Amino acid sequence: MQSAFRKISRVGRMTGATRWYLSGDCLLAAKQVLYAIEYRRFYLRDLESIVVWPNRLWLLRPIIPALLFGVIGAALWRWVNFTAGAISCALGLAWVVLELALGPTAESRICTTGATVDLPLVARVRRARKVLAKVDAAVRVARGAVAEQPTAPIGGRQQAQPSATANSEASPATTPIEDLT
Repeated sequence: MQSAFRKISRVGRMTGATRWYLSGDCLLAAKQVLYAIEYRRFYLRDLESIVVWPNRLWLLRPIIPALLFGVIGAALWRWVNFTAGAISCALGLAWVVLELALGPTAESRICTTGATVDLPLVARVRRARKVLAKVDAAVRVARGAVAEQPTAPIGGRQQAQPSATANSEASPATTPIEDLT
């Protein structure tokens, strides 16, 4: 039997990983911390928004290891030999190039009618558009969205027509509200 859920994203962290699954009516987050897995279900009809933005401290990911490898490389170059120092500095440079090529890390927030949850949806911002497009398509299908038709014809202009009752006192617009208690 094939599962109704399909995996759309996985975000690994040092403390654990969060896997995201999509089905016909819900978005499921499986957050694993050590040996425990916590499931969080978000029904597609209740989703208000999913917001993904770049992490403010993402540049620390390439800077700190580059400085560390640079200091170790300089120490090895000085006290051991040139080759060991060059290898260490090359590793630091490769780390920086890789992190800059992958782009900024991402943070995300999911708002539903009942709650707002901060869970990582994607690891990097550049992948967010692809994952959000899948979720958006599933939300449209779940809500039964039909292609919206414009209320007025696009080509022609409609002129304002006077109402049948020009005097507002002649016919009240609403019926009086009665006390139902």
